[in-house]
Amino acid sequence: MKKISQYTLIITIAIFFTLFYNFSFFTNVINTYPLEGLTIVHFLSVGVLLISLVVFLFTLFSSKYTTKPLLIIALVVSSFTAYFMDTFHVVIDDSMIRNSLQTDINESADLFSLKLVFYVFLLGILPSYFVYKTQIKYKSFKQEIFAKLKVISLSLALILIILFSFSKFYTSFLREHKPLRYHVNPIYWIYSIGNYINKSVNSGPIVVKEIGLDAKIKKDEHHDKVDKTELIIMVVGEAARANRFSLNGYEKETNPLLKKEEIYNFSNMYSCGTSTAESVPCMFSIFDKADYDYKKGISTENIVDVLKHTKDVNILWRDNNSDSKGVALRVDFEDYRTSKTNTKCDDVECRDVGMLVGLDEYIKKHKGEDILIVLHQMGNHGPAYYKRYPKEFEKFTPVCKTNQLEQCTQEEVSNAYDNAILYTDYFLSEVINFLKPYSKSYETAMLYMSDHGESLGENGLYLHGLPYFMAPDEQKHIGSLIWFGDGDIKEDIDLQKLNTYKDKLFSQDNLFHTLLGLFEVETDVYKKEMDILYDAKKSH
Repeated sequence: MKKISQYTLIITIAIFFTLFYNFSFFTNVINTYPLEGLTIVHFLSVGVLLISLVVFLFTLFSSKYTTKPLLIIALVVSSFTAYFMDTFHVVIDDSMIRNSLQTDINESADLFSLKLVFYVFLLGILPSYFVYKTQIKYKSFKQEIFAKLKVISLSLALILIILFSFSKFYTSFLREHKPLRYHVNPIYWIYSIGNYINKSVNSGPIVVKEIGLDAKIKKDEHHDKVDKTELIIMVVGEAARANRFSLNGYEKETNPLLKKEEIYNFSNMYSCGTSTAESVPCMFSIFDKADYDYKKGISTENIVDVLKHTKDVNILWRDNNSDSKGVALRVDFEDYRTSKTNTKCDDVECRDVGMLVGLDEYIKKHKGEDILIVLHQMGNHGPAYYKRYPKEFEKFTPVCKTNQLEQCTQEEVSNAYDNAILYTDYFLSEVINFLKPYSKSYETAMLYMSDHGESLGENGLYLHGLPYFMAPDEQKHIGSLIWFGDGDIKEDIDLQKLNTYKDKLFSQDNLFHTLLGLFEVETDVYKKEMDILYDAKKSH
């Protein structure tokens, strides 16, 4: 094989990237700027601009020891990102990277397919082998520096010429259609990794800021009855969007059991993020969506910590999802994704309902004390929705029986997803039935809130994780409801008044303060205006 310069190799790979890894990007460009007249020239200029940007980026970091490894890594990673962008129309931003890194092997297995193998082989392995086998001719250090400066200068000049020559087009492109840039492969995922590192890596050990140290349970000295302790189960749902709950008017009966219970459904609840890694820590955080970021989240205590500070509330977190995303680091945590702990596992996976087994023992152990139990569901985790429920819950057919959602009709995808919602309905009704006998001796309640929603093929989008500002309503509008057991807790709340405003706009920002209100905790960090139930309480 004839030897070539490293810059010839970089230019060749840059052209290859532009032509074969950016189907989603160019599809979105064409959808935004239909190919007609002058826009054809603009479209071609975007291709040249992308080649120039990739050349500039890789030339900047090129050397005898880095060029091949960097190109091979970029090719392999870009083959994966091309697959997910082309197949599910997701965006690989810092939030998606964090979500991917926190996903376990079982969840990753749901994403495996022959199409993914095809992408990785053709766009990852084969071109990487070509790069590996290419013989590069290196000149003297001084000549290499000169050649590098020449390529950088030429690519930069080409970038500037294109931007200035079509300034009107690129002003619109960059300002009015910002989401287009999120599909550029490999540039955007490289930028996102840098952004992720910047947001996640700390200069030293994480010092967790304590909050709510003054927290204490309010004692009603004038109450004529013996105070009962609280037993509250908080269910964290997974990817359950509001408009697939028949409680919210969905035409399919996905909540046949819950509709028989006296539940208060929050039909207008919105998530803090569009991924589990973002939404779960955010929803338990003291920060609202506008103030929350990952670093703040991991370096500040959350609502379970504040409840623990009372020294009167026992907290148990059981998880049938990936994990608590850092929320339950300082409280009792049990992993229910394994048959070692979960007795309700079948050939497919461990079921959410298994998290209820053995809770009686925990309650007995803490008899006469306040208890918060958090159950983190597997719920509607995609794309393999057909795995998320036992066979007897397959009420809606035909069903999509693959993780390759684009191979199924929208009806099949919807049916599989709706069956998983039906199983969540069963699970929540089982939580309620578990709590009912305890309503005689405890103030009982169940609060359910999904972490985020899900796209099911609307406008070609699947799954979740799009940047919040561009994510569709389906990924942000979530299922949420509350049930109160008979007894004091129900008597203390004006349920008719709660009914009058339960359909108001609420968000996961309200959870922190609502839980404090449910446990009647007095603390400076409590904001009554953020407590969903405050206005319905008979005594403040």
